[in-house]
Amino acid sequence: MSTLALVLSLALQASPPAKPLPKPAAQTARTKAPAEDLAAATQAWQAERLRHLTSPDGWLTLVGLTWLKEGEQTAGSAPDSAVPLPAPVPARAGTFVRHGDAVSFQPAEGVAFTLEGKPFTGGALKTDDPGAPDVLRLGSVSFQVIHRKDRLGVRVKDSEAAARKQFHGIPMYPASEAWKVEARLVPDEEPRTLSVPTVLGYAEEMKSAGTLVFTVAGKEHRLMPVAEEGSDELFIIFGDETNRDTTYGAGRFLSAPLPDKDGRVVLDFNRAYNPPCAFTRFATCPLPPRGNRLALRVEAGEQRAGDH
Repeated sequence: MSTLALVLSLALQASPPAKPLPKPAAQTARTKAPAEDLAAATQAWQAERLRHLTSPDGWLTLVGLTWLKEGEQTAGSAPDSAVPLPAPVPARAGTFVRHGDAVSFQPAEGVAFTLEGKPFTGGALKTDDPGAPDVLRLGSVSFQVIHRKDRLGVRVKDSEAAARKQFHGIPMYPASEAWKVEARLVPDEEPRTLSVPTVLGYAEEMKSAGTLVFTVAGKEHRLMPVAEEGSDELFIIFGDETNRDTTYGAGRFLSAPLPDKDGRVVLDFNRAYNPPCAFTRFATCPLPPRGNRLALRVEAGEQRAGDH
């Protein structure tokens, strides 16, 4: 990852008394420290970000998503499976049954799936709405059931996925103090929700956290963050003019701390990051809500990576 290059020139030639003398070494070090700290902090943040992304259960392992119909559907690595699963899962691995919002799975005879490390012999599966879903595993492959509006889908991951094995990192803009911006959170007069579009073609209603107001290059801008249940951060889905050429076309994500007692929030765009859809076509990402596409180039944070 590139870091911010700071070049401080000391003119060491003879000069008229009216010109300022070179800065002492100690003062120069103090001038450089904040930017160097920002570069180091940004690098540490991205290292942790990549650790999660490349983990055995990270987004780079996502290899499939099948929306379930009512009734029975076969699952396995056979080409004609209604729910395709990658090898080493057997050709006939089991059967999903959907009844309304309820889903069960019955493994085929001799196929040893596990749930939380214990043998799974069949039964109902908890979806991700609400709370954590049941995750069935077999070798390097795992799957869970996700709930999106009236859809129930089987999300499939493989820790041996090519995307994970062949991952070479994410290019980033150099860290810059100019993109660590102080904003003011203006609370909503009354509780409201944001209509957040998704790649699935429908909108989700998310709780609004107010409006962030900040200034870049003398011009005021606004972003509407989401207040996620139980989170100690604000979640922002935004787009900007770099989406046309250097950053992911559908926009990026940004997390920010909750406001202080005076309503101040630091937006560190150096930590703007790509949504899962930048790496896999099987993710179900939210898109920037109306009003969250900035009319400027945010040349900070992660750039494009992957093929999606």
